[in-house]
Amino acid sequence: MINPIAHQRLFNHRISGRRCLNPEEVVNWMGAMQAQDYKQALWAIGVRLQDGTVTAVEEAISAGKIVRTWSQRGTIHFVPAVDTQWMLDLCASRILAGHGRRMRQLELTDEIMTQCETLVVEALSGGRVLPRSAVFDLFERAGVSTAGARGYHILWHIAHKGVICMGPMAGREQTFCLLGEWVPDLRHLTRDEALAELVRRFFASRAPATERDFARWSGLTLTDTRRGIQMNQLESFTLEETTYWMGKPSPKLQAPEKLVYLLPAYDEYLLGYQDRRAVLADEDGQKVVPGKNGVFQPLIVVDGRVVGIWKRKLKARSIDITFYPFAALGEVEEQVVAEAQTYGRFMGLPVRTAVVSE
Repeated sequence: MINPIAHQRLFNHRISGRRCLNPEEVVNWMGAMQAQDYKQALWAIGVRLQDGTVTAVEEAISAGKIVRTWSQRGTIHFVPAVDTQWMLDLCASRILAGHGRRMRQLELTDEIMTQCETLVVEALSGGRVLPRSAVFDLFERAGVSTAGARGYHILWHIAHKGVICMGPMAGREQTFCLLGEWVPDLRHLTRDEALAELVRRFFASRAPATERDFARWSGLTLTDTRRGIQMNQLESFTLEETTYWMGKPSPKLQAPEKLVYLLPAYDEYLLGYQDRRAVLADEDGQKVVPGKNGVFQPLIVVDGRVVGIWKRKLKARSIDITFYPFAALGEVEEQVVAEAQTYGRFMGLPVRTAVVSE
């Protein structure tokens, strides 16, 4: 019998039940989606689409409908383009305020950051988009070293201020553009409006979830979290001494149309929660994040539970997939192998091999 919390989360995540029509609808529903691994993040959107392709997701990025930037916890997320500014104002500003220590470690100063921001604005004005290497060259020519982590943190800092965001990929390289030009219709909300909106989207798309889940995901305080819950008048229930909150109104739960799902690395189904026991056994945690190094593996989900990981090799004309279950899959093994075709259709490539590792 499926865990009722996992079942409801699959449904609210739009992984099962009613999926979204286009990439921007997915990101808008989720509020923000982890996107530090670009290719995996494309599939995180794709798995929530009724009939999506990787091309459609990248077209939404190129059209400025969804934006990739450092919106929550200092990490890269996809966010709805028009909502980028208020999300940065609400969440990223708090992370930016604590950036001083890291700047000192990297021997970066406010003056250097201002100099680099001016250079970037001049270089990108007029709708120009530049790859990261070209932006780094710009800094180097002005006498600002980008060695080590300095270049990354300069861009990180300027993006947190809402000056720049990532544009479409140029091959395998990130590009950057001016946020205000790339998204000319940015929404601006008061802090209370932004808090209420982000809380509403989080609990609508990820419920049942705890207040600590939201605080960890957003990088905001528990005080802010509780205020946002109160403003939305969310409903709650208690299970095994843990209080879970639901979006309002609570959606009618439907049985998932299939048993098996292949989710990407860093998917919000796992990463969006502080307490992951409802979908992942404690003893399997290190298998999803080997060595506890923060690098999450793609997930095999059966009946709402994470039961293994999978890896793919993308080739020019095909895909090879290998499954690594935590225990014998038994009667669902055939369904797990067959699900590889769903990923292949999204990528527009045939799956040449799909095998379960012994």
